Amino acid sequence: MGDPPGQVSIVRVGDIAALVSEVATDRPLGEPADLDAHANILDTTAAEMPVLPMRFGAVVESRDAVAEELLREHHDEFTAALRELNGKAEYVVKGRYRQDVILREVLAESDDAAQLREAVATKPDEAARNDRIALGELVYNGIAAKRAADTERMVSELESLGVKIAALDPTHDEDAVHVACLANRSAQSELENTVGRLADEWDGRVSLRLLGPLAPYEFVVTAGQE
Repeated sequence: MGDPPGQVSIVRVGDIAALVSEVATDRPLGEPADLDAHANILDTTAAEMPVLPMRFGAVVESRDAVAEELLREHHDEFTAALRELNGKAEYVVKGRYRQDVILREVLAESDDAAQLREAVATKPDEAARNDRIALGELVYNGIAAKRAADTERMVSELESLGVKIAALDPTHDEDAVHVACLANRSAQSELENTVGRLADEWDGRVSLRLLGPLAPYEFVVTAGQE
């Protein structure tokens, strides 16, 4: 982080090590560039070896404090967690509906929607206010129902690969799926093929992306967090 960027170095204790860099004390942490730098280091590392992601903004006084307060104190716990992650990384499947297509689907499947659309189209703006609100709620709930069904389909397809899965909250009203999985890096091509097959099936309806390999943000549980 910083300008120029700080150098990343290693603090090692026994079988584990921390990736660290010095941070300036004359400016606040948390700018977008800081978050990007933090994620980039974690994800780049996860593509090569197991990594336990620290929460962004974790700052300690010195390299000695990293060694004693973090690594030595939690050595066995961290070693066990890293062993569980060996050869694995997180992958995230992110899908978003095409707005025009999903709206047509929701409206075509609801008689109430047709009546509300007619009311909104024919009434003066003020008189149609309640109808407009009701139509908005119907559309919102309809998309939510489709999201649940499409997420269930995606989870079922991923489960067939034997990966560990975590369903994530949507980040946008038109999100179709948002699912993380912990998979062997060696099986990435299988994951890509599975997501690609669904992308072809949903072509024109859902835009799908597979992100990864990433650090296992959704899957790290140490003894202190249980």
